[in-house]
Amino acid sequence: MTGKERREQLLDIGRTLFAERGFEGTSVEEIAHKAGVSKPVVYEHFGGKEGLYAVVVDREMRRLLDMVTSALTGGHPRELLEQAAFALLDYIQQYTDGFRILVRDSPVAQSTGTFASLIGDIATQVEDILGHEFKQRGFDPKLAPMYAQALVGMVALTGQWWVDTQHPDKADVVAHLVNLSWNGLSGLDPKPRLIGHRKN
Repeated sequence: MTGKERREQLLDIGRTLFAERGFEGTSVEEIAHKAGVSKPVVYEHFGGKEGLYAVVVDREMRRLLDMVTSALTGGHPRELLEQAAFALLDYIQQYTDGFRILVRDSPVAQSTGTFASLIGDIATQVEDILGHEFKQRGFDPKLAPMYAQALVGMVALTGQWWVDTQHPDKADVVAHLVNLSWNGLSGLDPKPRLIGHRKN
């Protein structure tokens, strides 16, 4: 095996083990054993378990962000919501191991951040679309970032639930997510008020 092939093999093995057992439950010994190499080979390529984990997380985060960003091609805002929801659920379905790794809390600091910061990156993509729509409808476009976080968070949390149930099917999940978000947005009050006594 070339050095590059060995590195990819270790990444694949690490990805599978981190998804099954988490960061703490995975050891360098186990990674090396599954790859049929000695522990120093893992250290040589990644400097240890933390380095391997960081590369796995970085790759998964880039893959998810690329899938969502490239999916946003529709012209109508409702279609864009559908495309974003489908992209996240497609990622969950195709790269379940990667998704399980991303949503776990990691003790390892990543240069690219956490799943929450990735969701923030995706929300930024949605924010521009919402800002334009808000402006056209007479709403305050400065509120678009908050609504983008709410929409993307809703889809991400539903995705966490769906990864284990896989029911209803993906298209139905997307239809219901878009139904809730689109109908909620279409009936949006430009100056919402609280009805309870608490004001702050």
